[in-house]
Amino acid sequence: MNAPERFFLPDIQATADLRRLAIDKVGVRGLRYPLALLDAAGKVQHTVAQLSMTVGLPSEQKGTHMSRFLEILEQRRAPLNINRLLRLFEDMLLRLDADSGEIELAFPCFVSKAAPVSGVESLLDYDVRMIVGKRPGQRVELSLEVVAPVTSLCPCSREISDYGAHNQRSHITIGARLRSGMSPEELLRIAEEEASCEVFGLLKRPDEKWVTERAYDNPKFVEDLVRDIALRLMREPRIAEWTVKSENFESIHNHSAYAEISGHNTVDPAA
Repeated sequence: MNAPERFFLPDIQATADLRRLAIDKVGVRGLRYPLALLDAAGKVQHTVAQLSMTVGLPSEQKGTHMSRFLEILEQRRAPLNINRLLRLFEDMLLRLDADSGEIELAFPCFVSKAAPVSGVESLLDYDVRMIVGKRPGQRVELSLEVVAPVTSLCPCSREISDYGAHNQRSHITIGARLRSGMSPEELLRIAEEEASCEVFGLLKRPDEKWVTERAYDNPKFVEDLVRDIALRLMREPRIAEWTVKSENFESIHNHSAYAEISGHNTVDPAA
C-alpha cells in the first residue's frame, strides 16, 4: 500500500487547557551546544555552552513547541555577540508567539595574556554567563556575569610579619544588568585591575618575581576587593545594576573569606 503524500498529525500542544493556569517558564535546559563567539577584538572563539531557552505559556494553551527552540539555534550558526544574542532572543519570542521568555548561556571563554616581564603568551580560562530575558509587558533586559581568578594578599599579615605575607587565589564574580552592550573582557579587566595581582597561565622566573612583588605592594582584604570594584562599576554608564562577590580561598585557614556588595546606577555618570 502506498504511503499518503502528506500526513495530518494532531498538534496536541496547541489544544486548549482548561486549568487556566499560565506558566512562567517552559522550554529546554541543560542543553550542551557548540558556540562560536565574537570577542572584544572581533576574533572568533569556539567554545561549548550550557543553554536554557524558555518562554511564558498562556493559561489557555496546553504546551509549547519544544522542537522550535532547537530549530532556532540550528538556523543561527553565525558567531555570537551581545547584539546577535538579542536578535536570537527576538526570533525565539516570534517563533513561539510569546510575550515573555529567557535565554541563558554559560560557557568558558579563553583570553590570551602576555606575561608581565617575559611577554610569553598563554591562554587563561574564565567562566561567563549571559542572560537575556523579558517579562510580560516589559522591556528586554540583558545581564552579564563573569568569574575572574585573581591573587589577593592580606594587608594585616603583611603589616605584622617580619617577612612575607599570606596570599591566595580568589574568585571575583561580577554580575551586571546592562543598559547597552558590554563585552565579558571589559568586566574581567575591571576585576583583575582591582585585585592585588592578576593571574596568568604561564610565567617564567622573572614573571613570578614580578607578580609576587606586585601582590605584596598592593595588599587587599576581601572587603577592599568588592568595594574597589564597586566604585568602578558605579562609574560605568552602560551598567544599570551590579553585584560583586569575592571569595578568597585562604591559604592559612580551612575556610574562605567572602564579601558581597550590590547596587544600581540610577543616573548616567556621563550626564
